[in-house]
Amino acid sequence: MKRWTGLWSVLLGGALLLVWEWATRHGGWSRLVLPAPSAVAQALWGGWVSGYFAPHAWQTLVEVLAGLALGGACGFLGGLCLGESVFWRRVLMPYVVTTQVLPKLALAPLLMMWLGFGTWPMVVITALVCFFPLLENTLTGLQQADAQRLALFRLLGASRWQTLWRLKVPLALPAILAGWRVAVVLSLVGAVVGEFIGANRGLGALIIAAQGSMDTPLMFAVLAQITAMGWVLYRLTLAAERRLLLAFFP
Repeated sequence: MKRWTGLWSVLLGGALLLVWEWATRHGGWSRLVLPAPSAVAQALWGGWVSGYFAPHAWQTLVEVLAGLALGGACGFLGGLCLGESVFWRRVLMPYVVTTQVLPKLALAPLLMMWLGFGTWPMVVITALVCFFPLLENTLTGLQQADAQRLALFRLLGASRWQTLWRLKVPLALPAILAGWRVAVVLSLVGAVVGEFIGANRGLGALIIAAQGSMDTPLMFAVLAQITAMGWVLYRLTLAAERRLLLAFFP
């Protein structure tokens, strides 16, 4: 059944590409407005063969992975701390929510003033985007620990540290991993949007360059790469999640 659903998904994608190709050839669409998939594929192939895309894709990937690591770690540790302390949760949570309400795009110029142009502002923007899903899901997962199991751990004399790592975190793991999946998807958005502002390298910078030169096929080719990168990262996350859950819940 799984193979058939995957096949149908591929066939649907192929049919949409064929309709798109036919519409651009016979519908009078301008290449500047909507290029044909064949033109996009040609731009994609030419960019990779010439080596033009490689440094930009690598730059974006580095920003995504570094931002995920930084934001994910801070979000997870922050969720643990707030989940274990009602006092600090009530004191700090309004400020955490406030930082998330601020648009990250508006923070980009400030981060570039503070950190300079280059990789670090994009990493910080990506980390800020990834931070909240991990914090919120970790906090929510810890608060859903079964009361009877908590009572059993207290009866057995378990310390607060043992209760956290041997009971609460394993039970909260599905919620934490769900937050990680959301962060993986948002990390690419954060990196690319950050590159829109002032980066001279990266897939987001390529989109701005393609827009400036009115090269729509190039723009679509870059969007295809961003989509493929996000899809691969998401599938790798799902595979790692299955293995981790099987290790804790065989």
